[in-house]
Amino acid sequence: MSGRVEAIFVADRAGAAMRAVGRCELVAGAGVAGDRYSAEAGTFSDWPEDHELTLIEAEAIEHACAEHGLEGLQGGFRRNIVTRGIALNEWVGREFFVGAAKCRGTRLCEPCAYLERLTGLGGLVKTLIDRGGLRAVVLEGAAVARGDRVAASEDIIR
Repeated sequence: MSGRVEAIFVADRAGAAMRAVGRCELVAGAGVAGDRYSAEAGTFSDWPEDHELTLIEAEAIEHACAEHGLEGLQGGFRRNIVTRGIALNEWVGREFFVGAAKCRGTRLCEPCAYLERLTGLGGLVKTLIDRGGLRAVVLEGAAVARGDRVAASEDIIR
């Protein structure tokens, strides 16, 4: 099972607007270089140590946008990497690659009231239950760009 990186988003501090970038560096043990969580400056940085990387399916964002009358990727709904063509929920506890970076899914990234407050979209939590994305840690870092392949480890032939 594989898909593609559709978009990449970072924010330099807690609550800051997410900014789209064409490429980023995933750093083992730290996450997305330049993102608030790699600098331990995110809203939930003091929670369990799996805030290195967050991913969400473009299809989930499109569903939520259609339900709320929005267009576009909406800053990835505060997730770092937007994917297309893969089911992220299946990757909890599994290793996978984003481009050449090796990652491991740790738990689902369920939406919260904080996301609703920042986006101003009441009902977003309900819309994204079980579709809010995946939290992951970076095991082996590498540069990642839009269009890169995202695939489960067993699907990669090295």
